[in-house]
Amino acid sequence: MTASSYTGRFAPSPTGLLHFGSLTAALASYLDARAVSGRWLVRIEDMDPPREQPGASELILKALEIYGLHWDGDVLYQHTRHEAYREALDQLAKAELAYPCTCTRKELVDYLPSYPGFCRSHKGTPDKPHAIRMNGQDQLISLNDRIQQNQTFDMQELGDFVILRKDGLFAYQLAVTVDDEWQGITDIVRGVDLLNSTPRQICLQQALGFNTPRYAHLPVITNEQGEKLSKQTYAEPLPFKNPEPVMLQAMSALGLPVDHHLKGSSLTEMLTWAVKNWDIKKLCNIRDIPQASIPGLY
Repeated sequence: MTASSYTGRFAPSPTGLLHFGSLTAALASYLDARAVSGRWLVRIEDMDPPREQPGASELILKALEIYGLHWDGDVLYQHTRHEAYREALDQLAKAELAYPCTCTRKELVDYLPSYPGFCRSHKGTPDKPHAIRMNGQDQLISLNDRIQQNQTFDMQELGDFVILRKDGLFAYQLAVTVDDEWQGITDIVRGVDLLNSTPRQICLQQALGFNTPRYAHLPVITNEQGEKLSKQTYAEPLPFKNPEPVMLQAMSALGLPVDHHLKGSSLTEMLTWAVKNWDIKKLCNIRDIPQASIPGLY
């Protein structure tokens, strides 16, 4: 892929601060873009105000800057994109690929995480609270992932998914798909925990006539209990002081041949070296990496 044709992105949600796992994902996305002199964008996915942490957006961007991960262009905030999401929703409705769903969680508890399609025949606007679901048409979605290799997903098993929530908020799958197309994203490098989101997004891309990016789903960093490092598992926020040793550990987690020759280097020197030595193939078919297994050099 030529430099001019590669556009990657890192898209955190401001429900908490960046931690070591999210740094590793951001770094992989950044290196994959810079290794071919491509563009690397940052998007703040602030679509769920009830779950957002005050000031998190600013602190996420500050962390990226402190760790030397400088992005191209302006940061895109999803809260500014509601009109575009509404247009996509209307397009799907006109194509009879989106429908209102009045099902409650209690009614679906025996079927989750799939959705049995109870409301597929619904038309018009119900007179009670409802979400809008995308009809996945029970199709098979195939994906040649750059890390996880060939994958096939059965949309009947995954079920029709929500694209507009009952509370009126646009759902993650729709917003991400619309913004990836609008920003011209060609390559998505993100955690394998989002692998099941990819067929849903491909389903939307096909229905909306969008391009499908290349995907690479990274191994996730896990804690001592084998859980993914996340806000929900109380992962420690990234330190803002002395970022160099943390960056070296993130590079090591991504299979870069980090050694003591980098000790004492600046972040700029580390990242320049990492771009030259980046090889995503070293992560192939790995699903998780225990944080305790990542060597420290300091």
